Amino acid sequence: MANVMFFLYLFYTSYSESICGITVTFLLPFFPIVFKRTNNKQQIRNGAVTDRASSLLLSIRRDLELQDSKMRDKINHLIRSNKNYVTDSFVVMRNGHMCIPVKAEYRNKIEGSVMDKSSTGSTIFIEPSIIRNYYDNIQLLKIDEENEERRICYTLTAMLLEHADVILQNLETVERLDFAFSKGKLSLEYRGIEPGINTSRHICLTDARHPLMDKERCVPVSFEIGKGINGIIITGPNTGGKTATIKTVALCCLMSQCGLHVPCREADICMNTDILCDIGDGQNLTDNLSTFSAHLKNILGIIKTVGKESLVVLDELGSGTDPTEGAGIAIAVLKELKESNCLFLVTTHYPEVKQFAETDDTIVNARMDFDRETLAPLYKLIIGESGESCAFSIARRLGMPDTMLINAAKASYGDHYEKHLPLKIGKANSHSVPSAQTGQIPSSPSIIKKKKAKGSVNSRAKQFQLGDSVMVYPDKKIWINHKRLKLHVAATELYPEDYDFSIIFDSVENRKLRHQMERKYTGETLIETEE
Repeated sequence: MANVMFFLYLFYTSYSESICGITVTFLLPFFPIVFKRTNNKQQIRNGAVTDRASSLLLSIRRDLELQDSKMRDKINHLIRSNKNYVTDSFVVMRNGHMCIPVKAEYRNKIEGSVMDKSSTGSTIFIEPSIIRNYYDNIQLLKIDEENEERRICYTLTAMLLEHADVILQNLETVERLDFAFSKGKLSLEYRGIEPGINTSRHICLTDARHPLMDKERCVPVSFEIGKGINGIIITGPNTGGKTATIKTVALCCLMSQCGLHVPCREADICMNTDILCDIGDGQNLTDNLSTFSAHLKNILGIIKTVGKESLVVLDELGSGTDPTEGAGIAIAVLKELKESNCLFLVTTHYPEVKQFAETDDTIVNARMDFDRETLAPLYKLIIGESGESCAFSIARRLGMPDTMLINAAKASYGDHYEKHLPLKIGKANSHSVPSAQTGQIPSSPSIIKKKKAKGSVNSRAKQFQLGDSVMVYPDKKIWINHKRLKLHVAATELYPEDYDFSIIFDSVENRKLRHQMERKYTGETLIETEE
């Protein structure tokens, strides 16, 4: 029943309206026939069968309203005539029945069936016997109503099935047009162009932009692969745009094969049977995958799938493990990709991978440009040159002190560390840079153990000798064993019964905090007391 109602609602409500002028053109051949057979009446509205869908349904629903009105009049009259026995002067619905809220002690005063009771048990909800006939009539009318609605829905469905071929053809046409208009709107949004498609395994992008980046701020990239060059190894600084570049190339290839315009000034893209990627960190505790194992598992799956008409995109190849072994694995993967004759883009920081690309005619190096003077990336791809990671320059731009940079350079390059430092940082200014040891950089919070007052020794105590006569100040506290005390006057005789001793023995601050805690919740407020 629900599927039939949805089917009718779809074609009688949505398709009876104009969708950019398309529905009127394509749905006219069969809708006049349907409306003629139904006397120009709309049988389905807002997902429900209308009252005037048939004369029988209209009559049934009018009888339902009449029976419901009579039943309410009867029960309201009963409430007014027994107002001393009821707790409220209105009807209450319980389990689909109209009930009167009756006081528990007057349960036998109202004739009827108990449907429910209140949580306290003081109120009983009774369905009066005088409305039982009305309730039964309503239930029978609802059954008739449902049967008539089913008959109407089945009749309308049969009418639509007579024109099923036309409806499905119109639906397919609307979907195609909607898809075409959506592609056009998307192309206008990111200023796309129609790419050229080739089968010669050649990709050339001029001023390509990532479709999700701000087109006003995004630095366009020009890229070319093919014509004897099957692989490009992109190196350069972190945050320099390597990952964004390979994502841009892969997305442009995917968009062109989906029939979309690409965000470029010019584009000539080859067809690819597969676009295989390993980008991001696939670390997963559930599957016991570390960063390296997640990358390697994905790469091995790519090698099993790759073919000569595939495009492979690998980010940070060989990372997440020992640099020497990671570089070896990266070179082994590149050799496998080379033998498959696929096109591949790889980003890396390993110098061994750069050297491997220089010795192979089908693989070239590329780098992301970086301004060492301003320590800012330029996001420009330069093909044919290998780049540096510029880790020291980036670390200094992010705020690493020069002393730490010097120590890092010494650990990396030994005695020849100075030529690798950014902006020629030398020994002369290494001691003038703020550091945690000099105290110029604020130290992080530390945990301080509070000393016990009992074990502390006051330096003034050494001034006193055994047998000295001393004076005890009244505002000072002294500790005396209770065995050396003798009761002189009880507190019950000195103070009233409800006297607040915190006035004497507690500080003003603690007394204020206690009063606040008694009135309301004060978070993690603590009151320290001495025992």
